[in-house]
Order: sequence, then C-alpha cells, then structure tokens
Amino acid sequence: MKLSMSVGYARGRVGEMVDFVREAERLGVDSVWSAEAWGTDAATVLAYLAARTERIRLGSGIMQISARVPAMTAMTALSLDSLSGGRFLLGLGASGPQVVEGLHGAEYRRPLTRLRETVEICRMAFAGEKLRYDGKAHVLPRPGGEGKPLRIGQPPAEIPIYLATLSPRSLEYTGAAADGWLGTSFSPEHADVHLAHIEKGALSAGRALADIDLHAAVAVAIGDDVQGMIDARKPGVAFNMGGMGSASTNFYNAAFCRAGYEEDARAIQELWLQGKREDAAKRVPDAMVTQFQAIGTRDMVRERLQKYQDVGIDALNLRLDTVGGSGRLGLLEEIVDLVNGLD
Repeated sequence: MKLSMSVGYARGRVGEMVDFVREAERLGVDSVWSAEAWGTDAATVLAYLAARTERIRLGSGIMQISARVPAMTAMTALSLDSLSGGRFLLGLGASGPQVVEGLHGAEYRRPLTRLRETVEICRMAFAGEKLRYDGKAHVLPRPGGEGKPLRIGQPPAEIPIYLATLSPRSLEYTGAAADGWLGTSFSPEHADVHLAHIEKGALSAGRALADIDLHAAVAVAIGDDVQGMIDARKPGVAFNMGGMGSASTNFYNAAFCRAGYEEDARAIQELWLQGKREDAAKRVPDAMVTQFQAIGTRDMVRERLQKYQDVGIDALNLRLDTVGGSGRLGLLEEIVDLVNGLD
C-alpha cells in the first residue's frame, strides 16, 4: 500500500511546507496532493513543488471544475505535467453549492454531467485532438460565433485523471471512467458504501475494481491518550457534517448516513446549522472518529492501517495537519515504518 498526503500552505510557512514534502519524498511517499477549496489554488502550489522535488508525484487534490473551463483545466494540467517531468496527476471534483455559487458565482447544477464533460474534453486535449464537443454544459466551439475548433499548443501527454466523488452515481462514473479515486469519509468497516458503487461502474465499462487506483483520506494520530485524541478530532467531524455543504446538499453527511450513522449525522448537522458548534462536536460519537480515521496506540494504528489494505485501498492519503514542526515528520516516519510492516 502506497502513501500520499495532502498539503496547502499558510502565509509565511511556504518553506516549512516545501521542506516537509522533500522529507516525504526521501521517505518514499508516492504522491502529494495540493488542496483547493477557498484558500490557495491547486496549480500554483504544485508548480512550486515541481521545481523543488525530483521524484514524488504531484496531484491536484482537487481542481474545482466550476472554477475553470475544461480547456483551461487541460492547459494547466499539460503545463504542470511538462514542468514536473511527467509527474502530474489531475484530480478533479465538483465541490459543493456553497463554494461553487458563493465563491465562483457559477450555477451548481448537473454536477455529474459537468464532471463527465470536463473529463472527456481534457482527454481530447491530452490526446492532441482539436476541441470539438457538443455537450449539455459545454459546447466547443461556441455556437453562432466566430470560434473554430482549436488544438492546445502543447505535446500530447498521458495524464492520469483522479476523481473526488462521494455520491453513488458519481462513484459509479469514477469506476467507469477514471484512473483513480480520491476518497473521503471512508471507513474500512463500511467499505461497500463507496467501493460497491465504484466496482459497479467499473464492471459496466468492462473493467475491474483493481483497475482503479483507490486513495482514501485518513487522519493518523499515534499516542497513549486515545480518548484525548478522539475528542480532539470531533470538531472536525462536526464541521464535515454541518459545514461542508448546505442544509440540503452535504455529500460528506450523506456518506456517513449511508454507513449507518444517519441519526447522528442529521443531529450533528442540525446543531451546527443552529450555530451550536460546541454542542455539535460533543454530539459526535466516538465511532464516527475511530472507524473513519487511524487513531490510538502504535498497535491500534497498525491494525487500522491493515484494515485499509485488506479492503483493497491502494494508497492512504495522510492528513497530518493537526501535528506541526518536527512532530509531524516523526509521525510520518512512524507511519512509513508501520505501512512497510503490514502483511
């Protein structure tokens, strides 16, 4: 099982971020993914890392499809692939209505259609084809104007496409069309909530689940104060249940509901939306932390990581943001040691 990790950067801490990625490269971490929500964009961070690293693969985790037209997404991907010497991985996602409509001013409608069309247009561009496309969300060239089909002026390249998906239909599309999956809200105890849909899509396209590179996000913490570590992560779970989407559209909440936590997830969301954030965090049961993350003593964490491997996860996308400085590097070294020792 491979290791990957997500990064962004805080103002004034760019050097610290780069140093950590270089250490991760030295330790054999397979890929690093640059986050894009409402802070830094994904591409700029990766361009800088391309110049400061040599082997580690560089992924957008994710480029939001509503923030760019598909041709610009393809141009950016081809540029990053060239700058990094072929190390770039294109991660795409539809985000949610609060960001899409609130930040980008775009309509959040037919997200799966827009995701599918973006993938198809990017693949045309990567193959060096002229961009001629007649879709529901995107039409190239624009009809009734003076445009003509154009070919992006960069050499063709084979750039893997990874999709960050959570809903059943989008998971099926991931299985049918993507090279990889960037999974969140994943629990090995409830793996079929995600993987069954990906496998269904893969089979519909004549593929197998093993053909998709499966990445699952997992927060890792190792120590003896197990309950303290669990409690420290409950506010983050509460934020995902209540703050990562609107009252009617929250894919993180829906994923936990499908895993059997509907009563808890709805109650936490209601408290969050009422502004009772501390109460929302207190309402999070321990299992909504322990079954979706890897937290505990060294032996407990090793057992958790083994579960991810046993259900078919190809790469763990490590979330180590709660640990800073030398402690984060020490934790990463310990995780690498544990993964290397898995059965």
